[in-house]
This record gives sequence, C-alpha cells and structure tokens, in this order.
Amino acid sequence: MTRTSILGGETHHRTLLGGSVPTWKVAVLGVAGAIGVLLTMFNGGPGFVAGVVVVAVAYALTITTPRGSIVQRLVARYRWRDRTTRGTVRYVPFDQGQWDALAGQATAKSSKVRTDAARQAVWLRETPDGASGMGWLERRPRQPGIAWHAPVGEPSYLSVAFEVSGQIRGLESDATTDAAAAGWGRFLASLGAYDSLARMAQTITRVLPPDSARHQAWLVENLDPETPAEVARSYDELLRMADASTMIQRHYVVVRWPLGPAFRRAAERHASGRRGWRLLMQQEVSSITSRLRAAGHAWVRPLSAAQTAAVMLHMQCPDRPIDQVSGVDPDQLGLASADDYSAHVVAVTDPATGEESEWWHRTARITADALATVQRSSLWLMPLLSGGPGLRTLSFHTWVVPAAQARATARKDRTRDRADQKARSDAGRDEDDEAEVRLSSAERRARDLRPGRQNAGVEWIGYLTVSGRSRAELAQVCRRVQAIAADDLGIEQLDWLDTYQSAASGCTWPIARGLRAPAERSRDKVMSGLAGHGAKESL
Repeated sequence: MTRTSILGGETHHRTLLGGSVPTWKVAVLGVAGAIGVLLTMFNGGPGFVAGVVVVAVAYALTITTPRGSIVQRLVARYRWRDRTTRGTVRYVPFDQGQWDALAGQATAKSSKVRTDAARQAVWLRETPDGASGMGWLERRPRQPGIAWHAPVGEPSYLSVAFEVSGQIRGLESDATTDAAAAGWGRFLASLGAYDSLARMAQTITRVLPPDSARHQAWLVENLDPETPAEVARSYDELLRMADASTMIQRHYVVVRWPLGPAFRRAAERHASGRRGWRLLMQQEVSSITSRLRAAGHAWVRPLSAAQTAAVMLHMQCPDRPIDQVSGVDPDQLGLASADDYSAHVVAVTDPATGEESEWWHRTARITADALATVQRSSLWLMPLLSGGPGLRTLSFHTWVVPAAQARATARKDRTRDRADQKARSDAGRDEDDEAEVRLSSAERRARDLRPGRQNAGVEWIGYLTVSGRSRAELAQVCRRVQAIAADDLGIEQLDWLDTYQSAASGCTWPIARGLRAPAERSRDKVMSGLAGHGAKESL
C-alpha cells in the first residue's frame, strides 16, 4: 500500500480566545472591544450602542473571504499606492557612475530635474527586493557558496544551496517511492535534533524546457564523419522538436543555519571570528551532503556563489541557461525590473540582436488551511510538476521544531480544541466543521509526536511562481494553474502575493526566503536557557 499522509487542516496555533484566529485579527477586535468599553463608561446607553457598532464594523472588516478580508484588501491598496509614490516599484542594479551622475543632478536649479534624480536614485539598489540584505560569507570559485542574510526585521542566517538528482528517477515501484518519502522524513527529523545547527530546509523544483547544448556537444564529438547530411539534419530537427514540446525538472535543496548563540559558540570552538564560521560551515556542508545522499538523492552538489547567482538570474530571465556561470558576478543578483500590481516584470536585452523583451512572473502562497484535508501520497504534486502550462517553480519551506517543543504545543492545541468542542456541545450549539478539522489535525500531530516515534514538528509553507512573456500569457498561465491546483491537487485557493510580487519572487529562489522562524514560547525559552550551549572547552 502506498504511504500517505494528511497535510491540510490548520495554519495557526490556538489563541487565548480559542480556535486559530490570526494575531492581527485578535488585536483589531481587542482594540474595538476596548473602545466599546470606554464609550460605555463615559456615555452610558448611547455609548454602549456606539461600542456595539464599532465592534460589529471591526468584525465585518476582518471576516475572511476567498479574496481576503476588507482590512487586508485596504492594506494592499495602501501598500501599492505608497510604493508607487516612493518609486520602489522599480529596481535597477546599483552602478556607481550612474549614482554620481544623479548626485550631480540633485543640485540642479530645475525642480523637475531634482525630482527625477531623486526618483531614479530610489531605483538604484544593491540587491533586488527578493534578496534584500543578502551577501556572501564564502564566494570563492569552486567552493560551496555560503550566503549571509540580514533581512530587515528578521534574525540573520546563513544558507547553502545544493543541486540534487531527485529521489525518484524514471519509473519506480510504490515501495521505492515510500522508502524515498521516509528517507526525506528522516532527513528533516535530523534537523530537529537539539544539537542541530541547521533548522530549515527549502525544496525547489524548477520546471523548464530541456537544454540540449550538452547533448549536441556530445553528438558533435561522437558523430560518424560519414553520416549522411540528411540524417544529421533530421536528428537536429528532432532535438528542436523535443525541446519545444517537453519539459524537464531541476531539483534543489537549500538549508538554513540561524546565526544564534548556539552557532556562534560552535564556531568559536574552531577559530575566532569569521574564520571559525567558515570552518564550521565546511563541516556542516559535508554533513548535509551525506545526509541528502542517505535520503535517496543519487548525487548531491553544493552550489558555489556564482552557480547560485546563475540560478537566480535564470529564474528572473528564463532565456538565460540555468547553468551558465561565465560572466556571473555573485554580487549582482538581480536584473532591472519593475512591479506591476500583480506581476514582477523583468526587462531583458538580447546581447546578440539588441532586441528588448520582458518576462512576467507571479508568485502565490500555499498554506495548510487552503488544502483539502484528505489522504495524500508523496506524489500528490505530480500533476503540476509533470504537466501544466508555462515555466514554473514550486518551493516548499520547512522549519523543523524539536520534538519536545512540538509535542507540548500539540497537546496544548488538542486540549483547547476538545474544551471548545465540549463547551459547544454543552451549550447546545451546532457543530463547527472548522473546529472538527482543527481537533483532528491536533490529534494527528500529538499522535505522530509520541515519544519514541523519532519524529519532529514542522512549520511549513509553499510558494509557486509562474512565468510568461506578456501580461496576457501570464494571465492565461495563472488561470490554468489555478484549475490544476483546484481539480487535481486539492488546493482550494492560491494566495497570489500581489502588490509586492518582486519580493515574493525571492521565495522561490535558492536563498531560503519566505518563512519566518516560529516564535518560541516562554517555557521553551527557559528550557533552552537552562540547557545552555555546551562548555567552551568541549569538542
């Protein structure tokens, strides 16, 4: 029997109000309730009526709909208007000469010239929005590229991208498929060990047309000189037809190391400063490579900084070969682009012909509450990866939580869900289908995390980026992808991240962006503090 699991059901942990209400919604309703109380205290009956109206309006504004709540839509429109006004909807790779020229225009007498210079200066940035705050700890050629991230408002971390073969190659039996899924589960569980410095894994599958350059080079070297010209031309036509009608998959795994006290203490045991970081990361990269091979990947290759940048540039401009490293500067991670309301638009120029063209990209978020709560095999995403329209990239981010912490949270959620269910039953109210789904999800987590199961808890999120050469083509691809997601995958809703699509594109790049580290509870912080990070003298 094929190994199955259930992914859908819940996104948030339980709150003090019961259920899985998002924190921002609890805050809005709390503020509205406080205003109602104050109005009642100072104005009596009329104040009470006004307070009820305030709470009712706040509740209406925060009701979740298939298109988000009214508050979310208002915030999105404000964000877009603000970005358009400030000029951050465009990105141009930083150039010192252009910056100096704009600095000279900033002192011009004409106010129009000064305004234009200020707007263009905003366009010039070191890194694109999707990789904001990214640099390199290790960028030497033929060495694993170690990216150093310091995104605004988030803890710093390191990441390394690995190109992998994929666990399933060609036709395989159900037993082989199940073994591969179990192997990947063991790899993730190893990241949840208390002594693990890595905490997050990002899987990326890039669906793109095949590159026949290597095959053609092999053919030129091995072709019989006496082969008739008609046969050679026929074979060339066959290769071109295959390239136009087929798609291939390229697989990557990106691992993320938080730069917390545990990492810094471990690095100090090797050497002081950044040298200790690099020595520690050499061991970590070697360990992750071995564990990925043990998980079923036939071959694993850590990407250098230039190779990682090449993949990022290809995802922005698919005309560029994904393996083309020549001419790549690891510090130049982005191409000139502009944001449409619903798309990240990259402008490219063909160096051979000088012709200009565009690539339009759109990214959607996939969350657990958007998934139908049904049994799924490890191949449930194949309809999107093996068929479907256009170029696309599917990425899942998994943050691994130590089993003890995840077990305590699961028990807490299960207890609150059972209490909510009993209270509803005692009050004679109708059954709540959403509450039933939450309870079953919490019970599954608690069962999977029982001591001795060698499992770990996870927080996960998925992202899908689709691409087209024009607005019309991208719109068509989005509609077809939505149909596949709903009909074949059981994804009830793709949450398109409009108004900040340029930043959203980075969620499918090989840089481990798109998932914030889950907040530790007070109990977990105390236990971590008591456990310490080991003696400085220890190995």
